[in-house]
Amino acid sequence: VQLQASGGGLVQAGGSLRLSCAASGRTFSGYTMAWFRQAPGKDREFLTAINWSDGGTHYANSVKGRFTISRDNAANTVYLQIDNLNVEDTAVYYCASRYGSNYYYSPGLYDYWGQGTLVTVSS
Repeated sequence: VQLQASGGGLVQAGGSLRLSCAASGRTFSGYTMAWFRQAPGKDREFLTAINWSDGGTHYANSVKGRFTISRDNAANTVYLQIDNLNVEDTAVYYCASRYGSNYYYSPGLYDYWGQGTLVTVSS
């Protein structure tokens, strides 16, 4: 199983980005896909998750309203749309997956991880 995150870059505050996580190696029916981020010197933070089968989503309170997770089953890809970026969003963003319909905030409960994509927001 491989997860390949992409789409990060340098963006000005107030801008938007769409991150992608391309999944390969198996079908992900029955899996939960999630996005985390890790800023320098901080713990890895749960952002949002989506149930691959039914599309159900969950967002951490800190990102509700600005972050949107979605999936394209045919492309085996999960997306994270981030709007109205601010400097506090600067971090490495990771996608992760685990089998089952439950989402968890703990990174240790996810089985597969992408390599991360860096988002840098300038003021």
